[in-house]
Amino acid sequence: MAAKSKKGSASQVKKNSSPVSSVGVSTSHKSSNQQSNSTRELNNEKTSWFRLLSMRNLSFLILAILFGILQCYHVSTMFEHDRYFSHLSDLEREMTFRTEMGFYFSYYKEMVTARSISEGVKAAMYDEIVEYPRTVNALKRFNIYPEIFLGIAKRGFESFMLSINQTTKQCYTVKRGRGLSNVLNCEGLGDIAIFYVSSIFLWNGVMMSAFFALGTVMSGSLFGGILAVTTFFYNHGECTRVQWTPPLRESFGYPFFIIQLLAVTYTLRSSKPRWLHSVAIMLPSMCFILCWQFAQFTLLTQILSVFATFILGYIGPAKLRCILQGQSVALFLSYLLLFGNEMLLTSYYPACLLTLWVILFLQPVFQTRVSGFWILCVIQSVILAAGIIGFKILISTLLHVKDDAHISNLLKSKFTSYRDFHTLLYICSKEFDFMETEAISELTFSLLLPSALGAFAMVIYFLVQQELRLRSDKPSGGGDASLRLISADNSKDGAVFVYHMFQLMAFSVMAVLIMRLKLFFTPQLCLMTSLLASRKIFSFIKEPLTHRALIVALLALMTVTGVANIKEQRSHVGDFSNGDLETTLEWINANTPPNAVFAGAMTTMSAVKLSTRRPIVNHPHYEDANLRERTKKVYTIYSRKPAKEVHEILTDLHVQYVVMEVGWCLKRYAPGCSLPEVWDVEDPGNRDAEPLCKRLQRYAGPYFKAVFKNKAYTILRLTDVTKRENSQRIQVSISE
Repeated sequence: MAAKSKKGSASQVKKNSSPVSSVGVSTSHKSSNQQSNSTRELNNEKTSWFRLLSMRNLSFLILAILFGILQCYHVSTMFEHDRYFSHLSDLEREMTFRTEMGFYFSYYKEMVTARSISEGVKAAMYDEIVEYPRTVNALKRFNIYPEIFLGIAKRGFESFMLSINQTTKQCYTVKRGRGLSNVLNCEGLGDIAIFYVSSIFLWNGVMMSAFFALGTVMSGSLFGGILAVTTFFYNHGECTRVQWTPPLRESFGYPFFIIQLLAVTYTLRSSKPRWLHSVAIMLPSMCFILCWQFAQFTLLTQILSVFATFILGYIGPAKLRCILQGQSVALFLSYLLLFGNEMLLTSYYPACLLTLWVILFLQPVFQTRVSGFWILCVIQSVILAAGIIGFKILISTLLHVKDDAHISNLLKSKFTSYRDFHTLLYICSKEFDFMETEAISELTFSLLLPSALGAFAMVIYFLVQQELRLRSDKPSGGGDASLRLISADNSKDGAVFVYHMFQLMAFSVMAVLIMRLKLFFTPQLCLMTSLLASRKIFSFIKEPLTHRALIVALLALMTVTGVANIKEQRSHVGDFSNGDLETTLEWINANTPPNAVFAGAMTTMSAVKLSTRRPIVNHPHYEDANLRERTKKVYTIYSRKPAKEVHEILTDLHVQYVVMEVGWCLKRYAPGCSLPEVWDVEDPGNRDAEPLCKRLQRYAGPYFKAVFKNKAYTILRLTDVTKRENSQRIQVSISE
């Protein structure tokens, strides 16, 4: 019985254990199903995020391409409407490139027409006609790498099209009427000039794509990029001149600057800067310097803005070092590629870079010896100012270079009564005057300036709120929390916002002082406006849809004036004709030997070099001290000096012909700005005399002879007075 009882008990246990085991299995299956469901939901969520990101990236790419195409079409059609470029002859197309435009285009033309690429490069490196009788390395002096590159591209394009038996241009005979002779007109990319300007417009289309990307990166929203691009188009005439003056250096250089600015902004946003960030900054910086002599001054304002962001604690030493490395290597490589251009080393830019390297080297000392955030800011600022001035003076003294002295004198003339011949040539030009109030009014009516100022104010509000939170969260251990953030190589949030605020302030000062530089100021306003779409700044607007609706409403308001501005620009229709210059150039080609040496106004000399290939003694690239002095001597033809003295000055320059523009005797942009009045500052002793150019119009002898004359130009040949005087002396001695 006992055994039975035990057996029954064991059986009971089995029975009792069975349900428990069953429940355990059931629970295990349920848990497995829950994990499977959660994994499936997580995968679905990741898939949706990937889809969202891919859709956002696809939208970004499509918009960037569309905006680039729109910019290319916009500027190319405005250029065509302005002068009917496609219907002009080769000579007429060359004449449309006045001032330094024709000067730069001449090197592209020489590169295309040379027998080989190496011969074209050699001709540029040993240019014997641009500052006769000197031999000049144009690659070193004139920032013509874009022309060399496009010349090689044009030759490659022609070779490729020839290999596939495709024609690249079609030519027609155009009847011009108005008493002008018929000319041959060619259309298509096979034409030298059309390939050149088309490449520039395409490159500026790329710029607009990068501009959209920059606005998107700054704001963290596609709407920010759309805001930046839309305001750019609505204020197009204040943002760029590429549609009117494509060969200028800014047409090549500014797109590189926007790409470089995108790389700097991305570096400021990154959590940890790497060597790739430095490379991304270095490459466009180098190209920017190679394309435009003004690049170093723009990059100076950039590195100063980055440094200001650093000393306020928004970036650490690592990011400053990353950007500094990129710019320093770019400057070094540019110096090599420009064959040791001394002006790159003697400006304030390399002095600033050297000083910042010193400050970075001293960071461990500052962190251990200096207590107090604002004291550290003051110390570093003082070192920066003293270092820039000290290194600038030291390098300029060691190299004995004064090529950039005219820039200091120009700034000096803005704030004092200082005047000399060279500064007057600048400030008497509208482009180098102070910014007009009309430009500010136009930016206000288009709502760009109010929008940018609104974004500026909201950034300050965001930064102040962040600073208050930092102070309220200050650790109990004492000390300055902001200083600890810097010493730990961390940074406060908002570096991109702070940097672009400082950059806008720098560009504002530049534009106010020199109106030509508003091409940096106005686009920076557009970029600042993109921050109105930043969710980080406008986080107090809880609903993203509401925020976007406000942006759309702002764009709608801007459209009223913006569309009117675009219509006004596109309504401009011109018809290029410059018969006086055309007959002057044709006369030179037909009646002077190929080695005849010419002098005259800088604007005219670029046309003489381009269309006649005659040697010239001066030109519009005014950055060289020797060239400035040569131009000053040539312009004595517009002074009040005696004809004999001017003849001697020009003879010393080996000049044989002078092209005198009649209008320059009287033309003046402002009181005191005609060339005779400019000379009154330099030559007060002859102030009461009649301008020589007027005297030569009536009678050119005995030191000059008028060999050609039309309504706008008079060509004077220098007579050999020495032989005449010697023969007169011989006759006098014989008679005695």
